[in-house]
Amino acid sequence: MATELGPTPVKAPASGGTPVHHAPKGVGEDNKILSQGRWASWLLAPTIIALAVVIVYPIISAIVMSFQKDAGLDPATGLFTAGGSAGLQNYVNWIAQQCAAPAGGTVACPPGTLGGQFWSATATTFIFTVITVTLETVMGFWMAMIMARTFKGRSLVRAAVLVPWAIPTAVTAQLWLFIFDFQGIANKIFNASILWTGSEWPARWAVIIADTWKTTPFMALLILAGLQIIPAEVYEAAKVDGASAWQRFRMITLPLVKPALMVAILFRTLDALRMFDLPYILTGGANNTTTLSILVINQVRQGFNAAAALSTITFFIIFLVAFIFVRFLGANVVEQSGASAKGKK
Repeated sequence: MATELGPTPVKAPASGGTPVHHAPKGVGEDNKILSQGRWASWLLAPTIIALAVVIVYPIISAIVMSFQKDAGLDPATGLFTAGGSAGLQNYVNWIAQQCAAPAGGTVACPPGTLGGQFWSATATTFIFTVITVTLETVMGFWMAMIMARTFKGRSLVRAAVLVPWAIPTAVTAQLWLFIFDFQGIANKIFNASILWTGSEWPARWAVIIADTWKTTPFMALLILAGLQIIPAEVYEAAKVDGASAWQRFRMITLPLVKPALMVAILFRTLDALRMFDLPYILTGGANNTTTLSILVINQVRQGFNAAAALSTITFFIIFLVAFIFVRFLGANVVEQSGASAKGKK
């Protein structure tokens, strides 16, 4: 049996003359694929180089700096030191909340100092993340379900919903700062006298409410994209079979929109873990609203290398959360693919 890439029979022209040898099949396709691969490499190269400059280099630089001591006065001698190798000391100081002692060595950081705020800032960051992402997912799903329906003025509703997300975060923070003022609209509406940015939990809820208002449209937009790929025929068949609205939502909508929903939750979780500008403008980080990003910026003013260690810790925390999400999504894809393959067999 002759193979596809084997030599083809020599065919003589009808009018006589030299026989024509045809090129083996597949050679042209292989050359085309190689050519496309070279073009793809050249086109992707500028983007890869740009990403390496703006992402890879800062990460490597921060990791290198995190193993160096900050320049300053030596508590033991009172002389200025240029720094030097610190090993893992910067990381140990943050995690164990240790600060330099006047007589040398380290002691437990006093309350209120930057070194003593690591675990409280971590807890605050995760509190903001869990509450805001949960509220935004529930409200975003509800908004997406409404926007997915066909009704008059749907385009106007979609545009209006996206307005809060389009407003810059700094402007949003200033807007809500006026709302949560002691003489602001919030206290007027509820006929209350709450110091929204002057005590711990009111300040935290002020940040949560402002962030939920701004970012819920982002969740709604991503979930809406997932809802629109569900065929209408599936719902029609379920109605014919007598499925109730709750059964259609639980058995059809949730399973089919789950991939888009998980991606939306992943993106929003990573964004919330890096929260900085909203709480910084609203409260300045006071009243236990200091997040890890705020703590990094405050530490930069006192020492770059210690700040680099804290930013590296923050990076690994966010990376770990992202890894958990991606691993979870990847496991679902494998299971779905396996189920599909079994069904085909």
